[in-house]
Amino acid sequence: MEAIKGQVSYREVELAIIRWAEARKIIPNATPSSQLLKLVSEVGELCDAEGKKDLDKTKDGVGDVVVCLINYCALKDIDLVECLIGAYHEIKDRKGTLMPDGTFVKEAK
Repeated sequence: MEAIKGQVSYREVELAIIRWAEARKIIPNATPSSQLLKLVSEVGELCDAEGKKDLDKTKDGVGDVVVCLINYCALKDIDLVECLIGAYHEIKDRKGTLMPDGTFVKEAK
């Protein structure tokens, strides 16, 4: 991928990743299923980095996960930002608190 420097938008980075994947024939030769399997692998690496408290590998893992999601969405002709906006609209009005044990307690309506 060409060097991305300075302030850039998410869309610019997403497009650069798609172009990178196209140049390597990941798109269109990969399948959505193969990208999901790659995503799971990358999530495993991210979990390993988190467990080891390795911040550099954690950042790398987050990036790798997002690259797999971008490739998956490109293969499915899905707008990742649209999905993110939809998820936000589903959660934005939820009320509650995450307890120290990891349980989310919803606020009574």
